[in-house]
Amino acid sequence: MPLTYELRTYGCQMNAHDSERLAGLLEAAGYVAAEPSAAADLVVFNTCAVRENADNRLYGNLGHLRPAKLERPQMQIAVGGCLAQKDRGEILARAPWVDVVFGTHNIGSLPALLERARHNREAQVEIREVLEEFPSSLPTRRDSAYSAWVSISVGCDNTCTFCIVPSLRGRERDRAPQDVLAEVRALAAEGVAEITLLGQNVNSYGREFGRPEAFAVLLREVGAVSGVHRVRFTSPHPRDFSDDVIAAMAETATVMPQLHMPLQSGSDRVLRAMRRSYRQRRYLDIIARVREAIPDAALTTDIIVGFPGETEADFQATLDVVQAVRFASAYTFQYSPRPGTPAASLPDPVPPHVVADRYRRLVALQESVSLAGNRALEGAEVEVLVTDGGRRDAATGRMTGRARDGRLVHFRPGAASVRPGDLATVTVTAGAPHHLVADGGVRSVQRTAGGDAWERTRQAAGSAGNSAQQRPVVSLGLPALRV
Repeated sequence: MPLTYELRTYGCQMNAHDSERLAGLLEAAGYVAAEPSAAADLVVFNTCAVRENADNRLYGNLGHLRPAKLERPQMQIAVGGCLAQKDRGEILARAPWVDVVFGTHNIGSLPALLERARHNREAQVEIREVLEEFPSSLPTRRDSAYSAWVSISVGCDNTCTFCIVPSLRGRERDRAPQDVLAEVRALAAEGVAEITLLGQNVNSYGREFGRPEAFAVLLREVGAVSGVHRVRFTSPHPRDFSDDVIAAMAETATVMPQLHMPLQSGSDRVLRAMRRSYRQRRYLDIIARVREAIPDAALTTDIIVGFPGETEADFQATLDVVQAVRFASAYTFQYSPRPGTPAASLPDPVPPHVVADRYRRLVALQESVSLAGNRALEGAEVEVLVTDGGRRDAATGRMTGRARDGRLVHFRPGAASVRPGDLATVTVTAGAPHHLVADGGVRSVQRTAGGDAWERTRQAAGSAGNSAQQRPVVSLGLPALRV
């Protein structure tokens, strides 16, 4: 019987994208995904190190696996990702039953490290300091037949005082535009209808090879690929956000009217302490230009509460920006110090009870803003990309999709036949803080190659007796892209 694996992923979209490659590598090596209720022969943790509780979460989960490892010594445990890059030997010191530790720069080594650990009967640790090739050249196993991430860069050249990512992911390295387009065209040929371009600082793309206009050009070129219905990107940085990117978004029909623009704080004093290279006025000016060019754009953001030295006036400046911009949604965080970052040694920590109170007030404001924005869409027609795996909720009869602006939509299909990957036009009947409801049935359906791809995947899974409906391992035939 083939060995089974379970992959547990924490953190950002970049980690989720890396996990697709890890799954592809393992299945190419002969492993199969374990059923949800079954004990796997291999458990892989793809970790994040951004939040303080990431460490506690990992070591807690490793502790829970120790009895299983003692009962089944042939079982293997691997830890990779940003926390592995950071902690290195500490993982084995705290959890000596782990078999493999690997970093962010060598995910392609996992199958060989597992085999070496099995043969040598001792743990293997391999942490490379520099990325040698983009993971896009590795095989992949996506859960979605119709939506895919495409990495256009890795690493980050920013020096934000609160962020540990640059030290773990390395300096920014950009893929050649022709390689990005080759991957997008290959995905479109498979039936992928939605592409999300990924980078730690996606709109600085092109700086490495001296083309500051490269990201705007790439948006237009990806948007022109036949078969691609939707293009998104994440995450940009206000420092590098330029008018040519706004124009590319406004003028390319397949680039969605959605923009995730991290704010972090509305206070100029705090932004300076964070070493963010913009101020409130610059941020609001970008938003105004986006609103002018793309009136229906939905804006989302990241906000940190309780950065060292943050005063009530600083926090009020953040609330003022939230009120002014009217974000569709926001990812809000209570500041937690990360060892190795400059902010970890800053004076004047904000008392925890003050941080908690400010966080509560920020969330309450954003909830009210999100609710008002979603209720304003009641009665509007929206086009959704059906995304819920083909299942109707047993209690409501609703399916799920994403509107063009990224909002989550729960809709009743009525008599319409819709598949994941298809585009359905619905009328919003109610707005809630985190989603829209469309209970009036589907007005029209556009069947897409993405829906066809989902159908093929479902049929293949059924014929193989696999209820998970997982995508097969795919190798796009791309070269090993050296950096």
